[in-house]
Amino acid sequence: MKRVVLLTSGELRHDFFKMYISLQPGIEVVRTYCESIERNLVSKIKDTKQSHLRFQHLQAREQTEIDFFSIFVAYSQDLSQSKHIEKGAINDPEIVQEIIELSPDLIISYGCSIIKAPLIEAFPDRFINIHLGLSPYYRGSGTNFWPFVNDEPEYCGVTFMNIDRGIDTGKVIHQIRPDMYPLDTFHVICNRLLIKSFKTCASLINQYDRLISMPQIKDSNKDKIYKNAMFDESSVEMLYSRFRESGITNYLRDKKQKDLLVPIIENSAL
Repeated sequence: MKRVVLLTSGELRHDFFKMYISLQPGIEVVRTYCESIERNLVSKIKDTKQSHLRFQHLQAREQTEIDFFSIFVAYSQDLSQSKHIEKGAINDPEIVQEIIELSPDLIISYGCSIIKAPLIEAFPDRFINIHLGLSPYYRGSGTNFWPFVNDEPEYCGVTFMNIDRGIDTGKVIHQIRPDMYPLDTFHVICNRLLIKSFKTCASLINQYDRLISMPQIKDSNKDKIYKNAMFDESSVEMLYSRFRESGITNYLRDKKQKDLLVPIIENSAL
């Protein structure tokens, strides 16, 4: 039985994540720290002038998450042992000490604030981050949004990595790509990928003792960190323009060849 601590946020997708992991055989969630969403991206965009497209985009994301996750969250048993904290409080000394005293086998972070050194150093090689993006190609924020804006869906995916002090620079444990189909929308692709990533995470936890972390693949052509400030009206307009013009048809037609040009790390033990 693997004893784990989960670090996450408080939106519906995060509720699904913590509840799903807590119900998996072989896993005991001893505590989940859920950060507040009071200052999340939606609240910031809502108060910004000329944010019509961005706000619609985020509303569509919220509705699609309801479609994908709400029934499970409403009717499943919650064994996640949740504790709600303020955003950023995961690095407070008292929280760090509390986690140390819980002595988990693994810590899994998904959607929480940037983790600072004291907590990272307390759990060397036992701290796993679920990064929604393929590192090192796309690092930072919105890293499954920008591949579609840039018309390169082959860079969409999830990276399971050991946390270090850099921004999405840790050793890679495993990477996955989304399952895409011709008439998919952006939000459907992303939420289907989330479910795939949570299933993979459960397998990763149970098989962790057999896994070997590997340095990230080097790519001199992709070394850009995306930030929330880059998420503007023109980027959202470009995203939906891409889907209107050809969707993911061009990518799916040449998927094998395009994916080969963007190698990922797949752990044979999973």
